[in-house]
Amino acid sequence: MNWFLWSLLSALFAGATAVLAKVGVKDINSNLATAIRTAVIFVFAVLIATFTNTHPLSDIPRRTWIFLVLSGLATGLSWLCYFRALQLGEASRVAPVDKLSVIVAIALAAIFLHESLTWHHWVGGLFIFSGALVLAFK
Repeated sequence: MNWFLWSLLSALFAGATAVLAKVGVKDINSNLATAIRTAVIFVFAVLIATFTNTHPLSDIPRRTWIFLVLSGLATGLSWLCYFRALQLGEASRVAPVDKLSVIVAIALAAIFLHESLTWHHWVGGLFIFSGALVLAFK
């Protein structure tokens, strides 16, 4: 399977996440909901890594650890904010605004990874931005 199919599957599961999480945060604190979700993800990821890993942890470079930890912290903060937003707003409005992360990722990839931005990035980013605004402020 290529990157595009994996990306479509990611979008499918992320879309389902918004609806499932909205129901899940209805009767509890959003931070507790995030903690429960994170615990499930942790167990799931450890099981998958255990059965598919061919790379000993001791061989992972320090720089890789640092960036994976920073990525984990960013993910955790994103999830805490996302669950709080879902608790306060409609999933059909929160999810599109959350997808503004695509624009942030494109910008950060250009700045820090020196990826080239083509007119496709600009047009796609404009559509994402416009769509998020239209859906957020209906």
